[in-house]
Amino acid sequence: MKIEHYPEKNRFETVVDGVTAYVSYAEDDTCVDIRHTIVPEAIGGRGIASALVRATYDYARAKGLKPVATCSYAAVWLQRHPEYEGSTSADYGGGDSCAL
Repeated sequence: MKIEHYPEKNRFETVVDGVTAYVSYAEDDTCVDIRHTIVPEAIGGRGIASALVRATYDYARAKGLKPVATCSYAAVWLQRHPEYEGSTSADYGGGDSCAL
């Protein structure tokens, strides 16, 4: 799976079977906060969300920024990958909800 970074849109994207999936993020001087992880149902269940989140947080770490999650999927991903030393944002709604 080829993941492309579009910094001008604050997104990481991939196209699978002609369908686009993406992560959108906010970045500042201290962190990269994943705000949304979108994988359409037609291509779900293939590990696409995980790959997009990993690419985004690898980008954060490469820049010396802290991985942060507002997106509920990204928050669970960080819990499963403590080596990334990430945290949830003040906007995180908890559970399966997205505060945005």
